[in-house]
Amino acid sequence: MKTIDCLGEFCPIPILRIKSELKITSKGECFMVVTDHSCVLQSIQDYFKKTHNTVKTNEIINGVWEIVITKG
Repeated sequence: MKTIDCLGEFCPIPILRIKSELKITSKGECFMVVTDHSCVLQSIQDYFKKTHNTVKTNEIINGVWEIVITKG
């Protein structure tokens, strides 16, 4: 699975990187985004509420999240 490292990055950079990745991802495929900012996590969740993609989040350690996005 491809991983996009967004540690230390603030919005809108992670969202822009995700949009670029979605363009080259086939339906049913997934990739992971890693972030250490809760505002980025919230922005990603808000953005994907409007799409047919699936988002699963997991806080792997305090303040660091793995977000798996599956293209729908």
